[in-house]
Amino acid sequence: MRSKSLFGSGLAGLGEDGDPLDVFVLMDAPVVPGCVIRARPIGAIEAKQKAKGEDWQRNDRLIAVATHAQTHETVKSLEDLRPHLFDEIKAFFIDYNRLRGRKFKPLALSGPSESRRLIKSGMEAFEQESRGSTESACQPRGMWQD
Repeated sequence: MRSKSLFGSGLAGLGEDGDPLDVFVLMDAPVVPGCVIRARPIGAIEAKQKAKGEDWQRNDRLIAVATHAQTHETVKSLEDLRPHLFDEIKAFFIDYNRLRGRKFKPLALSGPSESRRLIKSGMEAFEQESRGSTESACQPRGMWQD
């Protein structure tokens, strides 16, 4: 299956669940796994997820556009996306989690400033955690661009 979007983890940032930040990047063309993409955050889905037999846990999803994506060059916030695209992104996250035996519940939508706050908070959490580990301290920085 080919997709013009990428769901992966942001570099050098931790979410409230202690895992790397989750980022959905809109692009013009597919890319190979493991590549680094310069992206502009446009918003976030504030959400919680739950694995079977576990409690609900906050797990927000950042939404960004690749800075080289001509299709999305004018997109600065979630409101700028074409009609129904955001509904497709939410459905992706619900199905993605369902296939892994988890429930995913969107709580609210956030704009670019809140997504940047989540990134900053995630980078601070990563810095705090990496102070206790020399292995983590050598990780690369994120490639975020406004």
